Amino acid sequence: MQHIKNIGFIGGGNMARALIGGLTASGTPAHTIYCHDADSPRLNQLARDFSIQQAQNNQTIIDHCDVVVFAVKPQVVKTVIGDLHIPSGKSPLFITIAAGVRTAALQNWLGGDYPIVRAMPNTPALVRAGATGIYATDNTSPLQREIAESILRAVGMTLWLENESLLDAVTALSGSGPAYFFYMMEALEKAGIALGLPADAARLLTIETAFGSAKLALEIEEEPKTLRQRVTSPGGTTERAIGVFDHSAMTAIIERALTAARDRAIELANQLEQ
Repeated sequence: MQHIKNIGFIGGGNMARALIGGLTASGTPAHTIYCHDADSPRLNQLARDFSIQQAQNNQTIIDHCDVVVFAVKPQVVKTVIGDLHIPSGKSPLFITIAAGVRTAALQNWLGGDYPIVRAMPNTPALVRAGATGIYATDNTSPLQREIAESILRAVGMTLWLENESLLDAVTALSGSGPAYFFYMMEALEKAGIALGLPADAARLLTIETAFGSAKLALEIEEEPKTLRQRVTSPGGTTERAIGVFDHSAMTAIIERALTAARDRAIELANQLEQ
């Protein structure tokens, strides 16, 4: 990222830690990364682990950085911004990973038409296997979009969206998605134990099957439906199990669940703007 001088993180929680770790591992010089967090022990630990710059306060981030990442809880973004002063003539690129904080609200709180990239990462970013939906305001330049993407790609894949409202669907699908897979894994493990498997064997088989299935879906250029059909031999064990899922209208249940999550994301965003 030779086009920028410094990247600043306001907030040093898990997602900020993942991004900082990904950036330093991919070659971003540690001395160009600033962070401030109200939790001093957490900030000290980040500095020890990655040799980044500890900012005295959030204003230091604004004063020294070309890119500012809001990595705080959504409920405190407005308060954090209220304490900031952006020098006249300076227009940092703002990136927000605070769920549900819309770009219009950010611009209103910031008091200017600043370039903003809004991102919805998910928790696998903690192991650099995340999936992040991203949206940029119209005044974000192609170079700034490239910079934002390179930062967010440090923890996994990114997907640009041209309509900000689609981030609510991203929240429902990939933002909350890891919990759905963990829910399924939990159910598989319990079912395996109920069938007589030792608990450690049921857990290992569940985890490795989930990992292998995801790896197969990534590396073979075929849609999940085709991969599922390949495993489902006519009259076999898998077909019998899939029949139970179909009888329970599993597909419709999943669609209702994601719709409920999307609707809740919209509700929470509306509440933050009140």
